[in-house]
Amino acid sequence: MIPKEKPVTVNVKRENFSPLPDLNHKRKAKLSQLFVALILSVLGIAFMLPFFWMVISSFKTDAEILSLPLTILPENVTFEHYIDLFVNLNFLTYLKNTLLIVLASFFGLLLTAMAGYAFAKHKFKGSNILFIGVLATMMIPGQVTMIPVYLMLNQLGLTNTMMGIVLPGLVGAFGVFLFRQFMTTIPEEMLEAARLDGASEFRIFFSIVLPMSKPILAVQGILTFIGAWNSFLWPLIIANDEALYTLSVGLALLQGQHGGNYALQMAGATFMVVPIIIIFMIFQKHIIEGYNISGMK
Repeated sequence: MIPKEKPVTVNVKRENFSPLPDLNHKRKAKLSQLFVALILSVLGIAFMLPFFWMVISSFKTDAEILSLPLTILPENVTFEHYIDLFVNLNFLTYLKNTLLIVLASFFGLLLTAMAGYAFAKHKFKGSNILFIGVLATMMIPGQVTMIPVYLMLNQLGLTNTMMGIVLPGLVGAFGVFLFRQFMTTIPEEMLEAARLDGASEFRIFFSIVLPMSKPILAVQGILTFIGAWNSFLWPLIIANDEALYTLSVGLALLQGQHGGNYALQMAGATFMVVPIIIIFMIFQKHIIEGYNISGMK
């Protein structure tokens, strides 16, 4: 008889492997993201509440805005306060003047881009010293130069004129610095190839440099629009005629003349703030791209 072989048993030691640590890590990551999203949402709502209350109150009647208890949504929606701004008050004139300042500021933005391109891609004698001088003007507060600028414009006969309002702020040192820093990253070989093809410097600037500078144009365009739209102190100083006042000056006059009419003040403040938010929402994509490019540098 052939003896039966005993079965060989192999004791395999199982390692303790469990997907629980990975699951716990993912769960903690999701919880942390939800917590951060919750905190940001609460803070966002808290910051939006005054703006929401301003917009809603501009559509309430005078009696409802002072009534107790306070109502969140208007019971009777009215547009009479916006009508008063443009019919009984001079907000249409203020709007026209503000739009003129905005258009002039955008023309100044083009000049600022040209100056940044010149400093970035054209090395001439004394360019570095001149650029340092431009940067040095950023250290001087605007309040210091207001009186000398006013005296110069008075000698030129430009006080109480729209030209006197827009001319001092046409080009800014900070904008020249931003454009110069951005345009130094544009490849020199591309510009040289365009010159070899016979393109002029203006053609290179408008066809190559400006399209490549969309992110910084969007960022600087937003800053330019906000500065021009909210211009208050200099128009108030240089202009004596109410026909040259801007929306910010008109809003200050509204608060002084109609201090007890809160709904009318809310309508004026809403009309000042809403265009800035709309412009920001339109150019938000380009602004984020500009920040991403700046971070990659």
